[in-house]
Amino acid sequence: MRLWRIINTTCDAPASLGREEAQGCSSTSVFFLSITKKTIIHLLFFLLLPNFSSFQASCMHCSSPKMVCETKIVADEHEAIAGTKKDSIIVSSSQMWTSSSPSPSALESKVEKRNQVFIREFERSDHEEVRRIFNEGIMERIPNSAFRGLKQQTRTQIIYAFLTVMCYVMTKSFTLTFCAPFILMGARYYYSRKVILYYLDCALHTDMADIEAYYMKPTGSCFWVAVLQGQVVGIVAAQGREDDNTLELRRMSVDSRFRGKGIAKALGRRVIEFAMLNNYSAVVLGTTAVKMAAHKLYESLGFRRVGDTEDYTLPGMTRSPLERLFFQIRYSRYRLQLHEE
Repeated sequence: MRLWRIINTTCDAPASLGREEAQGCSSTSVFFLSITKKTIIHLLFFLLLPNFSSFQASCMHCSSPKMVCETKIVADEHEAIAGTKKDSIIVSSSQMWTSSSPSPSALESKVEKRNQVFIREFERSDHEEVRRIFNEGIMERIPNSAFRGLKQQTRTQIIYAFLTVMCYVMTKSFTLTFCAPFILMGARYYYSRKVILYYLDCALHTDMADIEAYYMKPTGSCFWVAVLQGQVVGIVAAQGREDDNTLELRRMSVDSRFRGKGIAKALGRRVIEFAMLNNYSAVVLGTTAVKMAAHKLYESLGFRRVGDTEDYTLPGMTRSPLERLFFQIRYSRYRLQLHEE
């Protein structure tokens, strides 16, 4: 400090000097002072440096032990200390995610479970839905038999073309000739609807009226429903025949809103499993379905077509000339051999 005072006083101008001399001394001493102060500060720093570490140690020694301990914990908090608050937060967050939001795999399994079809035996509470699905499937056959079935009936197409030509020859009217095909198609729809509605009425008043008596109580027969998301979406029946030890697949139908999900194939497999468990020699079925998708389904299950009939008579058919002209149906028989008789 004494040295510092000397440095400060060297640049002070004597009081006896004049104003100009004092100004000259002041400018010179300011320059000298700026150099001298820096030099002396550096000298003091190097002279006192050996004692600085001991001074720092003494300061640390004088500080509170609690502060030193807390400083060390902060430095090593998430590196060397197991079970820190950060780690516990991460664990709890993962637990919260597991409990509140399911993992992606859990979501996928949940979606699969929702889309999974369950096949179970018929219950009395299913009767209304079963009749609805059956009725819907039969009603679809009216336009299919009237219009789509005509593509498979070459002989009928020739007859209709001949009738159209004869209409022109006899009337010489282009208007009537143009309307003739529409009249023929209208007649086909009328007779198809008449026959199929009678067939539906017969089914709803026989086996479909009392499913338990026809399929559930007799030994070797059964009726199943397909359930998707708690709703009945498909039906199928199996009726045992003791005369040839075969099981007949009947009444298969799937709700139109749920088709294309493999429900019909699952129902068919259930019938085949039932036949194998009951030691039937074969599973047989007959169908008047016009859509090729139905025939491909049976073939994919292992069935083989064993015959077709053009003159098959459905319940309600009168076999009148007009009915034969405007309603034709092909009955196909399929068989799946399980083991030799």
